[in-house]
Parts: sequence; structure tokens; C-alpha cells
Amino acid sequence: MTGTTTERAPRPAVLVISSTVVRGAIGGRGAIFALERLGFPVWAVQTVTLPWHPGHGPAGRIVPDRAAFVTLIDDLIRAPWLGEIGGILSGYMGASWQAAEVARLIDAVKAKRPDALYICDPVMGDAGRLYVPEPTAVAIRDELAARADIATPNLTELNFLASVPTDSMSDVVALAGTLSPARVVVTSARSDQGDTETLLVGQARTIIASHPRIEGRVANGTGDLFAGLLLGRLLEGATDGEALQLATASVFEMLGAALRLGTDELPLATCQESLVAPQAHIALREQ
Repeated sequence: MTGTTTERAPRPAVLVISSTVVRGAIGGRGAIFALERLGFPVWAVQTVTLPWHPGHGPAGRIVPDRAAFVTLIDDLIRAPWLGEIGGILSGYMGASWQAAEVARLIDAVKAKRPDALYICDPVMGDAGRLYVPEPTAVAIRDELAARADIATPNLTELNFLASVPTDSMSDVVALAGTLSPARVVVTSARSDQGDTETLLVGQARTIIASHPRIEGRVANGTGDLFAGLLLGRLLEGATDGEALQLATASVFEMLGAALRLGTDELPLATCQESLVAPQAHIALREQ
């Protein structure tokens, strides 16, 4: 057989701690697929198992037994391969007590590899309301967001993390700057012109990615997918602006593809090239 094989240097493992679904691409399902498609080995911890996104209809849920979950975390903390992990992503928590256990694991990874990049996607609410119990939201805020290098809240989650509710876009940058993470990425914001904006608020500057708003019923899971892609691009060595632009472009293309295909889930497998090499133009500006 003839031909050549292109190999690249091994990439660090990424630890993803989030929900999973049997059907669909939300939670860890979306983030893990995207990270693996970018070439990263993934360690996966499931905080809750659902048959599908709750928005599709009532369904049961399986939350790990607390003692069993603690044992799992203990096992991972003493794993001889913990130093493989160069990136961490936490998302949906199935119970408030899980946050402290996840925090123990994050601390253990950081002790082994201080440069491991931790993104907290504080999945707790949207459209002005919490959809997790308040004790769970508080635990995410106090145990996880407080430890993060980067947080990726939407506007509702930003308001809860900052404990200062506001509807004013002019306050978003100021609110993000009050949080513990050095970088806060505010997703799904709307500009005065009606575009969808994602703001990466750093200590020295704010980078804004914008694209036309997609009208109609959009598929769920965009926040999970975005956080996974952002982490992957940063671990590849992209700058903040490059990572923001690429992750936003991939999500934008996936939403458009879902509408064209008439699917109620993000078509990750069908349109996976959009994860690797998105072509959508995403405007960037700084302020």
C-alpha cells in the first residue's frame, strides 16, 4: 500500500465533567465530540444521564449515587496518568454536592499540572431564570467558577455569578470584570443592531465576535459546544481572538445546518468539518 500518513505531536488530554444524553448533542456529548474531532483525548465524568434534552419533553434522570461519585473522584485523583490532563471543562451539575467533589479533582489536576487550562461553563439558567435548583447554582458559582481560568456564562448566568441583575448591555463588560476568572466569555448577547455577540472580557481588553442573528427555533447545546471548541482552540495555541472567532464560527455554522436539515439537534456528525475548519465570516472588534 502506498501513501503517507501525517502525524502530529500528542495533544494533552482534556477532562470534561458534565451531563450526557442518550439522544442528542447537548452537555458533554457535544463538547467531547468536538474535542475529539480536534484531536484531543478526553477523560469524561458524567454528572447526570438524561434520555434527551429536557426541552423535548418530560423524562427521568439518573444522578450518580453520592458515595459512588465520591469514590470515582478519589480514584481519578490518585490516577498515575493525572498529569496527562492539560485542559478541564466543567458544565452541568446533576446535584449541588457534586460541585465540591469536582473542585477536589480540579485542584488535584492543577497540583500535578499547574498550567492546565480550566474553563467553567456555569450551566444554570437562561432567558432570565434559573433552570437548576438555586443551591446547585450557588455551588457552581462558589466552588467552580471561583476556581476557573475562564468562565463562559450567558447573560442570565453572568447576572447570577455577579449577584447584580441587569438587562443593560452596557453593564456586561463591567459585570464580567467583577468575577474571579481572568477571562470571562459572555455568550448569546444581542447587539443594538440585533446581531448575536460573544464578548471575551479580559483584564486589558474586550474582544467581541458578532454574526447575524439566526431566526427560528435553534437547536440546544450551543453553549456546551462553544465551551469545548474554545478550550480546544486555546490548547492548540490560538490567541484569544483566534479561538473566539473559530469557536463562534463553528457554532454559527452548526446552527445554520440544523435549520437547513430540519433537525432538532446539532448535526455534529453530519457536519463535522464545521468543527475543524469553519468557513463562516465572524466579525471581530476590540474595545
